[in-house]
Amino acid sequence: MLETVVVVLHLLGAIGVVVLVLLQQGKGADAGASFGSGASATVFGSQGSSTFLSRVTAILATAFFITSMGLAFFAKEKADGLTEVGLPDPAVMEVQEKPVVEDVPVLEEQKPAVEAADVPQVPEQ
Repeated sequence: MLETVVVVLHLLGAIGVVVLVLLQQGKGADAGASFGSGASATVFGSQGSSTFLSRVTAILATAFFITSMGLAFFAKEKADGLTEVGLPDPAVMEVQEKPVVEDVPVLEEQKPAVEAADVPQVPEQ
């Protein structure tokens, strides 16, 4: 349940960071303000959008990193739980030898119908 909440918060934080980064103007966008297009920044006050959007972006980025660490913790706990269940160690699996086929008894139905000694040999010419 808690892991699901962290995943949802992580996704919302990621989407929020992407949206806020795309909303912000680049440093080269200030040159356009001298030609009369700078009036759009007055929506966020006299300081412009840089401080408000920058702070919200920083808060969402911090939340994103915290949820990332939380998801890493949950993944580690799941991985530790799998080894306690009794899954074999891959290194041990490589060392095990394959069973010898000679130890398996052969049933009468599995024996060849014709023995090699019964087949007539063709003389070489």
